[in-house]
Amino acid sequence: MIAPLHPDLSQPAGWLPLAFLIVMGLAMLAYVILDGYDLGVGILMHHAEDAEKDIMIASIGPFWDANETWLVLGVGILLVAFPTAHGQILGALYLPVAMMLLGLILRGVAFDFRVKAHAQNKPAWNLAFHLGSIIAAFSQGFMLGMLVLGFQSSFWSYAFAALIGLCLVAAYSLLGATWLLMKSEGQLQIKAATWARRSLWLAGVGIATISIVTPFASPSIAAKWFSFPNFILLLPIPLITAILFWWIDRILKRLPAQLAQQNQGWIWTPFACTVGIFLLAFHGLAYSLFPYLIIDELTIWQAASAPESLMIIFVGACVVLPVIIGYTVMAYRIFWGKATLLEY
Repeated sequence: MIAPLHPDLSQPAGWLPLAFLIVMGLAMLAYVILDGYDLGVGILMHHAEDAEKDIMIASIGPFWDANETWLVLGVGILLVAFPTAHGQILGALYLPVAMMLLGLILRGVAFDFRVKAHAQNKPAWNLAFHLGSIIAAFSQGFMLGMLVLGFQSSFWSYAFAALIGLCLVAAYSLLGATWLLMKSEGQLQIKAATWARRSLWLAGVGIATISIVTPFASPSIAAKWFSFPNFILLLPIPLITAILFWWIDRILKRLPAQLAQQNQGWIWTPFACTVGIFLLAFHGLAYSLFPYLIIDELTIWQAASAPESLMIIFVGACVVLPVIIGYTVMAYRIFWGKATLLEY
């Protein structure tokens, strides 16, 4: 029996899949923002001096392991709450998922080994951290591009996914550079403003491309966006996104001269605006895809586990999720402020 598109939300079979979709979506959003900036720092390391690389690593040192917890949570929910979708999605994305894991493993190994390595070996571990960051970021962008197109297998779908992969590398670089604006000082901080401006518009190309292509991937998505009055109600999303890009560019133009005068005002603004862009992009993508996990093929209710199983998992999630949030908040409160050298 095929599950209805919008079942009775007063019953566990109706509201439990929706609850898990919300938690999974927020977990993946938290991962993209939190691990996005530390992937961005890794991507930018290649442009820094040796002493600056140590500060860059120190700026993410207390956080990066915890940031990846959100990826584990999101994929874990996909596995236990939506096993049918998990099998189809990861089956279609086997290679980019494997590449992402390779990149994350390479980053993890390099992060620890670079600290203890002899001086002559440290550049190699720095390069490994840099390459691992690029591989992980590009793979995630490639997977996003394939998801938007419903996992079509053609030259143009792969080319589109590769473009989104490159744009996500730029978007993570923007997050990383704006993070360094807040966490670093001196010449590195000035460099971070330059790096952020170089990354800004390629990140914008990625968001614009997804926004344009997604409605054409499915008639149902096009109807959501371009029917009246939806079009008017949704118009603030692209408008505010464009304004945020313009505002970031304006601030980044002024920051190098401002920082040279030891003026630290507004250094948090580019990061906050970049997070705002990610939030708006997530909102638009979530609106486009809902209620499907695979566009026009598999809804969350069709992919969900039995309500009895979901209820047990839901109780566990109610215990685990506050612990993860509490730990994350505590870590950022304790280690907030300018980065200092990490020592082991």
